[in-house]
Amino acid sequence: RVCVAPGMFRRVVPRAIRSLAKRQPQRLCSTAMGGFRPALTTPTEEQEMLMDSVSKFAQQHVHPHVATMDAEAKLEPEILKNLFSEGLMGIEIPEKYGGAGMSFTEAILTIEELAKVDPAIAVIVDIQNTLINLAFMENGSEELKEKWLPRLATDTLASFCLSESSAGSDAFSLKTTATPVDGGFRINGSKLWISNAKEAGVFLVFANADPSKGYKGITAFVVPRDAPGLIIGKKEDKLGIRASSTCEVVFDGVEVKHEDILGEFGKGYKIAIETLNPGRIGIGAQMVGLARGTYDAAMRYILERKQFGKSVADFQGMQFAFAQADTDIEAARLLVLNAAALRENDQPYIKQAAMAKLKCAQVAQEVASKSVEWMGGVGFTKEYPCEKFYRDAKIGSIYEGTSNIHLQTIAKLIKSEYGY
Repeated sequence: RVCVAPGMFRRVVPRAIRSLAKRQPQRLCSTAMGGFRPALTTPTEEQEMLMDSVSKFAQQHVHPHVATMDAEAKLEPEILKNLFSEGLMGIEIPEKYGGAGMSFTEAILTIEELAKVDPAIAVIVDIQNTLINLAFMENGSEELKEKWLPRLATDTLASFCLSESSAGSDAFSLKTTATPVDGGFRINGSKLWISNAKEAGVFLVFANADPSKGYKGITAFVVPRDAPGLIIGKKEDKLGIRASSTCEVVFDGVEVKHEDILGEFGKGYKIAIETLNPGRIGIGAQMVGLARGTYDAAMRYILERKQFGKSVADFQGMQFAFAQADTDIEAARLLVLNAAALRENDQPYIKQAAMAKLKCAQVAQEVASKSVEWMGGVGFTKEYPCEKFYRDAKIGSIYEGTSNIHLQTIAKLIKSEYGY
């Protein structure tokens, strides 16, 4: 690989990406006409530079704090500061707004690399890049873009406020309201399980501004942290991804202006759906990185561990197990990269995004579980990382759509393909 020092990709890659933009884009197409179709797993030179830089960043700046952050369920502030300074929080944000101006696939590769070291840090980057930034870029007025995109790229973490106590998988049964007042709206209600809430400086809030219209009254609002009436409530004590804060967020008469609406009035449900689809690819990448991280840790151990006079990895039963796990990780990664490529090529990808998120969550849980088993007694201790990866993996089948919701989505799309 072409290696660069951490931070270099922010300066080098955007220039390379600009030069690539002048070329004819390579799409997933037939080679029958003499064109070259690279493998999905073959990164460009710029992507290799990015992956190397992110990997080094994760080892140098994240890895030393992983165990402490997990034990204390607290994010190391310096890591968040460094994520911004390295340009990892505004990967797709155009350069004119202070971002790196890179592609969706680059964001996905970044999430994967971070998750190999700590999935909790990866999800912080994932939410910012695949949910919040995309929502602003694709739906924000120029005024909102100029106000918030530079901050989202350089110093302001954001939260995506959709879920409520009665609105989990049934996301659009939310009770939070936005009542019209002079000059804007007054938001009342509470949101649960909101990631990044403790550190966030701005919140993308979904509230019903016209309950008589049902879900078609749902509108997306941009609410700054210092808005009077916005209260960060209980922080959840979670099983895994503990460095990523998850809190209740209360809106007690929070007033916003008309210009704080993201997109169109009453189109919040559409924004949520369209934002969550690429977000699911991001979670798939997080789960792939997690699976690879726990696999690598376990493999290093069983290659060195001796029993009955030979390496544990030399036993046929163990070889079958780690060969299967590596195959599953590769298959899951291909699902993620394919879904990302389809999105970048403006092709239908909802089914593939659901498949990627579903399968990657399954693979992450299976590989993490097997990794603990392969390591024996030490795998069950906090001395090695597999125990943490095992706990972190469970969330993959829950957030950004449960596995059953994804199966339902896939089944619905399959039926439509058959004309039903």
